[in-house]
Amino acid sequence: MAKRPHPVHQLTVAQFEAMFPNEEACQAYLVARRWPEGVKCPRCGNADLYDASSYKPFHWQCRACASQGYRFSCIAGTIFENTNKPLRDWYRVIHLMLTSKKGMSALQIYRYMGFGSYKTAWHMCHRVRVALANEDFEKLAGIVEVDETFVGGKASNRHKNDRGGGVGPGGPIAGKGIVAGAVRRKGNVIARVIASLTASTLTSFITEAVSDKVSLLCTDQWVGYQRLDGAFPHAAVDHSKGQYVVGAVHTNTIEGFWSLIKRGMVGTFHKVSAKYLPLYVAEFQYRYNNRLNANIFGAAIDQC
Repeated sequence: MAKRPHPVHQLTVAQFEAMFPNEEACQAYLVARRWPEGVKCPRCGNADLYDASSYKPFHWQCRACASQGYRFSCIAGTIFENTNKPLRDWYRVIHLMLTSKKGMSALQIYRYMGFGSYKTAWHMCHRVRVALANEDFEKLAGIVEVDETFVGGKASNRHKNDRGGGVGPGGPIAGKGIVAGAVRRKGNVIARVIASLTASTLTSFITEAVSDKVSLLCTDQWVGYQRLDGAFPHAAVDHSKGQYVVGAVHTNTIEGFWSLIKRGMVGTFHKVSAKYLPLYVAEFQYRYNNRLNANIFGAAIDQC
């Protein structure tokens, strides 16, 4: 039985090199993370397996799945399956994405890793983001802040056919992605790309993200939040009147999270399409929610 690796907080380069000196060490780490109580078939969960490691390391065969037996390796059923890149490269990419507070672009990773093409780095980064986006969450309770932000360049810089329309709390939002977020004070954040700022859309997001046992729900004065009165213990600050903190009522925590995303989008990624914006938001959400995690790298491997 493989012993589950000890947690290491935010791996340094030296720690990474010591933990993963070769491909075998990477495979052993993955097996220990996936199956701490012993290897099981990824298809049916059967633990009575034929160990084929004697002639092909980290391979097993399950005879309960198929008459001829289902052969699988440690990467079966993960984002690493059917890849021609070694696990050590994947681990390096994940490590780089997690240790950079504002993220690392595929172009930076392509240059750092020395891959043969930018497309390879781009596909690897998106596979990792898809895995991180599957983060489970509990509805937020306690004091929760809700706000929205807009991601994208100025509409005047776009082609006139792509400018769209619409107005939000901060002015025109033509052509920009809308992200709604809810954060528990000193806790986790839940952020989602939404289609509009209508009351029904915002209420639907809040109902999904916030527990009915919340003690206080803080927002700004945007009209879309008016339906919350009566449904939640709701209070708002009016930024147009210079109100930013009224007792316990403010949205400073969620605005701090928005600043991380916007600095990342402007300084690291430069341009993000609407199609992939949810994945980038999920990446920032994962890093924020695991900022105090003693083993953020191991937790990410678990999700891959």
